Amino acid sequence: MNIHGILAIYRFEMARTRRTLLQSIVAPVITTSLYFIVFGAAIGSRIQEVGGINYGAFIVPGLIMLNLLTHSISNASFGIYFPKFVGTIYEMLSAPISTIEVVLGYVGAAATKSIILGLIILLTAGFFIDLQIAHPVFMLLFIVLTAVSFSLLGFILGIWADNFEKLSVVPMLIITPLVFLGGSFYSTDMLPPFWQSVSLMNPVLYLVSGLRWSFYEIAEVDVWVSLLSIVAFMLICLGVVIAIFRTGYKLRS
Repeated sequence: MNIHGILAIYRFEMARTRRTLLQSIVAPVITTSLYFIVFGAAIGSRIQEVGGINYGAFIVPGLIMLNLLTHSISNASFGIYFPKFVGTIYEMLSAPISTIEVVLGYVGAAATKSIILGLIILLTAGFFIDLQIAHPVFMLLFIVLTAVSFSLLGFILGIWADNFEKLSVVPMLIITPLVFLGGSFYSTDMLPPFWQSVSLMNPVLYLVSGLRWSFYEIAEVDVWVSLLSIVAFMLICLGVVIAIFRTGYKLRS
């Protein structure tokens, strides 16, 4: 295992975050605060509780998941796309570093950024509501698995993308709508039976449900089903990444 190679990629990607601190950390915190002001104060005044939980507290797992998914994808996709864009990807491909080591460097950095951001958002939420976390170990497990899985997805998108516009297609047009429709700001129990069944086809519902269970022990889906779902998705993404490097898809041409 080429530890120096992994750390070189990891440190380079983490250094990019320090150079864009306003965009990477400050902006999401401000956005999260606005969510609490709009949803927690305006809507929360009309919806006092959901499932016995204060509405402001109820939306915290959804807000964390929204930021985890979007930033994991964007961080990882830009991290691998930029070397392709400037042509330095060939130096990495010819370096004495294996596929798994490249993935560990880029995906590890992207996941680390997202995990830090998720914890900052959790801390920010503590200023607005009285937070209670029933299962902190499960909470951290869901956050880490989600960050790693969607960083792998972002890595795949960064290799697939031919321009900067394609980098934002999946986060904006697919992931964000799925998060909003995945029970992030409401309980699927509030929906008619037909739409509850439709919601079960939304993969993000399983992530939000699992994370919410770690906070309040309430969930739309069994927590073990949620956990197995995210592990299965992570393994699929990892398999796709390995296949990409073995075939050289959009890397050697």
